[in-house]
Amino acid sequence: MPQTNTTHAYDIIAFGDELPGILTLICAAREYYRHTNKYPRSLLMFKGDSRQGVGGHLVRGGLSYLDRSSIPLEIRRSHNLESFGDAPAIYKEFLQRVGVVQVALDPIKADRILREMLAEIRADIISNIEIESVIKQRNKIVGINLTKRETYLAKQFIDSTVNAELAQAAGVKKLKGFETFGLPDSELSVTLVFQTQGLSVQRLQQIEKLYLERFTNLNDRDAQKWLNQAAGNNPEIANRLREDLVDRNGKLKTMYVGKDYIDIRCKALSIAYHSFRATPLILEKSGAILDNGNVAILSNGRLSWNAFLYDVNADKAEALARGKAKPTPEMLAEMDYVIQWFKAIGANTVTPAYELYIRHAGNVMGVIDRLTGAEMLVGGVNQNEALGTFGYHFDIRGGIKGLGTRAEEKRIDHLLHIQQPLFNIGIQHALIKDIPNLAVISPASGFEGYACSAGRIVEFNCGVGQGVGIAAGMALWRNINLADFSNQEVRNVLVETGRSAKIYGQNYTAQAQKLSEFEYGIAA
Repeated sequence: MPQTNTTHAYDIIAFGDELPGILTLICAAREYYRHTNKYPRSLLMFKGDSRQGVGGHLVRGGLSYLDRSSIPLEIRRSHNLESFGDAPAIYKEFLQRVGVVQVALDPIKADRILREMLAEIRADIISNIEIESVIKQRNKIVGINLTKRETYLAKQFIDSTVNAELAQAAGVKKLKGFETFGLPDSELSVTLVFQTQGLSVQRLQQIEKLYLERFTNLNDRDAQKWLNQAAGNNPEIANRLREDLVDRNGKLKTMYVGKDYIDIRCKALSIAYHSFRATPLILEKSGAILDNGNVAILSNGRLSWNAFLYDVNADKAEALARGKAKPTPEMLAEMDYVIQWFKAIGANTVTPAYELYIRHAGNVMGVIDRLTGAEMLVGGVNQNEALGTFGYHFDIRGGIKGLGTRAEEKRIDHLLHIQQPLFNIGIQHALIKDIPNLAVISPASGFEGYACSAGRIVEFNCGVGQGVGIAAGMALWRNINLADFSNQEVRNVLVETGRSAKIYGQNYTAQAQKLSEFEYGIAA
């Protein structure tokens, strides 16, 4: 006997449980409550397994080292800002409730707090789902059919997946990889975060210093043999690796230890690992490398490492995202070597995360206003309509394969150094023009060129999500389209409710002009 289809009705559905999407849902529910004194019917649905935690790559992916907004010292002083500037109110609340000191997020605590915040707005949660089809009426989404023979109806939809999977299922065109650079096959590397226990910060500092002293000593034959092995026996690469080990004053580039984090400033540990692994410290050749680590210091002697990169192309990144971000058997086999090496230098346990951290998997088309790297460099949206300000370098960790070659072919000067943008936040690059009740808030939003490298960062997307959430809540209350809301209307609500942030975007006109010429020239 055929199984009957079950239908469930909601007001707003968030597809994907990445932090920006969850906070968007929470902001939408709170805004609706502000006007009606009741919460909307809210649903969080995602492909991952909720039993492993709620919170996407920060929780199941274990990415404990949070990338925070970066602001030049003179700007901080002139605007009386703290170290990371004035973060979005909803993001501040989340960090405070989890107990983040500076950048270290404990995935276990984050899972608990996100469940609490969702319970406060009376949201339902379903996981381990797959989309069979999307139901549309005219140009709006009205429901999602799941492969479990269940249908979920709603009025507003939020997609926070790295590959904009709901948007794709609804017919939104998505460019592959770095197609905005004319490189549809190229993609940023993916990472399997891991935690070590039993390897103290002091012990790690001692080990790194020992390697630094040996690798910079040309008379240490064994150490130079290891370094050359990590360089693939290429003298030019070997020299670059040696140069990386000291700063401009000739001092060893030892790790920087903060209150709850470690920044690995050089490749001494990477060289040592790759000599052990007998593979070159070159992502394209080895397929996986131990890069400079961003390390979060957690309780009970745990260190969380964002350091191990896997080389992927655009099709692979998309397939991994659709496969619930689960690492492949080959990736896990490579991680076994990492486990062996870290245990050899003092770790008692080395535990890889349940899911991969996928940095980027293409960008959607058809948003109200696409956002380029050059636009970020001129300060983002206008100051009088800005929802906040965010600063971050154009981080293409692992590199964009083929970018230099394409620049040479087009006779465009490859930009070796690009000014770090400090730009004002809006929501128009996240709103889908032709599906006016859908927003994509993720690295797959409407970014072009270098914009996705700064725009993929969680803190920025939480600021966008706060704005989209307010617009979604108002859209539900007023029964109008989400896409009809302007940055200015959202800013007015933030001001009215005492949640507005300081605005301090900077216009780097000359750098923006150069980047604009590069971005448009490379894509032509």
